[in-house]
Amino acid sequence: MATYRTDHLTGIGARAIPEFDGVHDVWPRGERLRAVREAAAAYKERFKAQGQVRAVKSVDIAAAPYPVKYAFHDAVSVPTLPLISMINRMVVVQYDDFDGRARTLVFEPTVPDGSAEAPFYRNLRKMTAKVPGGKVIERTVLRYYAEPGDVLHGLGLAPDDIDFCTFDHLHVQDPRMILGSTETIEGEAAPRKPLFGGARMLVHSRELATLRSLHPMQWAWYVDGGLGGVDPDKFVTFDSDIELGPGVALLWTPGHTDGNHSLVLNTPDGVWVSSENGISLDNWQPELSRIPGVRRYHENFGREICPNANTLEDSLDQYDSMVKEKTLADRCTADPRWLQILPSTELAPWKRFWPVVPTYAHGGISYGETKGGRR
Repeated sequence: MATYRTDHLTGIGARAIPEFDGVHDVWPRGERLRAVREAAAAYKERFKAQGQVRAVKSVDIAAAPYPVKYAFHDAVSVPTLPLISMINRMVVVQYDDFDGRARTLVFEPTVPDGSAEAPFYRNLRKMTAKVPGGKVIERTVLRYYAEPGDVLHGLGLAPDDIDFCTFDHLHVQDPRMILGSTETIEGEAAPRKPLFGGARMLVHSRELATLRSLHPMQWAWYVDGGLGGVDPDKFVTFDSDIELGPGVALLWTPGHTDGNHSLVLNTPDGVWVSSENGISLDNWQPELSRIPGVRRYHENFGREICPNANTLEDSLDQYDSMVKEKTLADRCTADPRWLQILPSTELAPWKRFWPVVPTYAHGGISYGETKGGRR
């Protein structure tokens, strides 16, 4: 079995975030939530004072089906189509690390062919193929916009411009398709080459360990064998909350998965947060939701969030993590009722899925100008 080393954060110009030390160990759970909220508020003040990222651009990659019952913790209270679509967006972030080196990070560079091999989607395809009109259903929920490599080209970047890539978690991701492999993936003619040259993947140690040894309750959402032939040195692992440079951090937000982490960015409009703890702002702000049942979920249970709940590895941790994200995010300049939270895969605002459409959607993020050759 391959072993994975934990790089010293100083080796990548990053550092740990002391404000969150010990908060996930606080007991009882009500006190832990309070500790998480207070730590997030304290860190936000320091985070914003450190500076902003150089540039941020998001580009749509693909839309894929997802069960409504998972999207809002089974809160939707009216008959609907069983599936909605979620749009994956790849986010390119350019920043300077704490040693002053120019860096480029790619967040959520999903390769649709790899995601399709996760057992959940493989089984969904088989089921759809057996249903009359299955091809029509597929066209309703699937859409492809761009491949990660094409996105780079469109932004004026080359694969060798990328230092790091990361996902908030590794559900339906195949690292072989990003980092390359010495083994040939079944059905392909040759081993995959790295998508982003010598870039390494930043991943929480618990998330990588999960992919190496899946529990049956996790199996359906991961690409089993996705580490086959991948060079272990291609991974940079971390164990808690880290900041990569002024204006960019990866915060540990466990619950949806053990190793979930969220991208946090400081921009000219303030702080943005991105993860898949929710698939729309309705998940983080259910009190404002017009999706039937979601506001009632908030009112009936006294909960300030409504989680994306396909895998409740720890629902209390996920609740705390979403509060952590809400505390860090600034208000939207276009409509201050809403927070600057960009789901890493976002509920498609398509009328065909009404009334399960986002009450408000940012639709992407863009600041500054991405530049190739910064290194």
